[in-house]
Order: sequence, then structure tokens, then C-alpha cells
Amino acid sequence: MPLLHLLLVAVIQGITEFLPISSSGHLILLPNLTGLADQGQVIDVAVHVGTLGAVVLYFWSDVKVAASGTLRLLKGRVDTRGAFLALCLGLATVPVVIAGLALKLTGLDDALRSVAVIGWTMLGFGIVLYWADQAGGTERKAEQWTLRHALCMGLWQAVALIPGTSRSGITITGARLLGYERSDAARLAMLMSIPTILASGAVLGVEVVAEANAQAARDGAIAAVFAFLSALAALAIMMRLLRSVSFTPYVIYRVGLGLVLLWIAYS
Repeated sequence: MPLLHLLLVAVIQGITEFLPISSSGHLILLPNLTGLADQGQVIDVAVHVGTLGAVVLYFWSDVKVAASGTLRLLKGRVDTRGAFLALCLGLATVPVVIAGLALKLTGLDDALRSVAVIGWTMLGFGIVLYWADQAGGTERKAEQWTLRHALCMGLWQAVALIPGTSRSGITITGARLLGYERSDAARLAMLMSIPTILASGAVLGVEVVAEANAQAARDGAIAAVFAFLSALAALAIMMRLLRSVSFTPYVIYRVGLGLVLLWIAYS
């Protein structure tokens, strides 16, 4: 795979994975609009590994608490903050796993990979994000997460399997409607991404074992590193901006891109 193409895929994945603008939508658009070959599942797994490393590093204090809590949870104990956080994250992941398997088994996941679908989801869910951000309260903090809210946000996250929706965008939308403050809504959405990326990466990983070779490993390593660096930078910038800026800039980008894609799809 040409180095420039590899870097382009890695940087696009890294920047868009955690910003509320849809990484899957942008990666589907890349070959559709440029004529470049699809990057393949080996690179998909690699960039997922890179972005996973970025979110784990950035939210390491929360990840460490949840990881220690997972051990207690496996023993049937929910008697610490970490165990409860791990339980909430597990519950929030169930809907997207079930929905993802259903889409894959029915073949609908491939049917949704079109410019028109991405255009409508970019536009529609961008407007929904704006409404939720403006109407949502700011009285709740991440530490007040409940099992009911985790399940509710998990159901929102399952909608992100439609390309162009944005996993982070739709979970932030759900959190804002539940009254979570902007940075805390983003923090919960990012923590929810960890088990989700692990689950999707595991599924893809099983499928790419047969494709493994030295060249693929080299390309994957390069992609993972650049996806990690770009994702870490995007995360740091977004979380810093959320102290003083709303999600409106992302909404404007989504609406503009959505309108352009719909014009391309129907012209």
C-alpha cells in the first residue's frame, strides 16, 4: 500500500474517531470520492488499535479505575467506584454488540455504505447534536453516571453503526439530553469507545488473520502509530476547547459536508 495512502487513512481515522464527525463515514468516502483503493481490513484493525491506544492514554486515570473494578466485577462484587464504572461500561456496550452482529449477519452493513446514506446521517444527526447541545442541561457530572443512563447511551451508540452517524457524536447527544455537562458528556462517550473498539477490533482481527504477512504487518504498524498520534492530538484539542466552546463548530462542519454529499449523490 503506498505510504501516502497509508498515512492519509491513518490520520483521517485518528482525527475523526473521537470528534463527533464520524470516522467510518470519512473512511468510506475516501475511496468513493477519490478513486483510491479501499484500505482493507488489516489497516482497519491497525488504525483501531492506534486510536484505542490514544483514548486509553488520555483517560488513563479513569481506565485504571475501571480496569481494577473489572477484576472485582468478575468476582461478582460491585462494591467500589471502579467496579460500578466497569459495570456501566459493559452494559453500555451490549446494544452495539447485538446490533453490530445483526447487521453483519444480515449483510445490511454493506448496504449502508453509500454516499447518500452518509450525507443524510451527517446532516440529520448533526442537527440532532445541535438540538441536544442547546437543550441539554449541565447539572450532571460523569461521576453521577447510572446504569439506566449507561443503557440509554448504549442504545444511542448502537445507532452509530449507520455510517456517517458518528459514535462519539451520538453518545454525546444522548449524554447531553440526559443533562451531562459538555466535557463530562464527551468523557463518558470516550470511555464507552474503549470496549466498543475492543469488540469491533476483535471481530475484524479474526477475519484478517489469513491476510497476515510481513508487508501487511509493516503497513499496519505505520498506520497504527500515525492513527495514535493524530487521535491523541484531536482528543486533547477537543477536550480543551469544550471548556469554552460548544459542539456548534462540529455541527456546522457536519451540515456543510452532509449537504455537499447529498448534492453529489443525487446530481
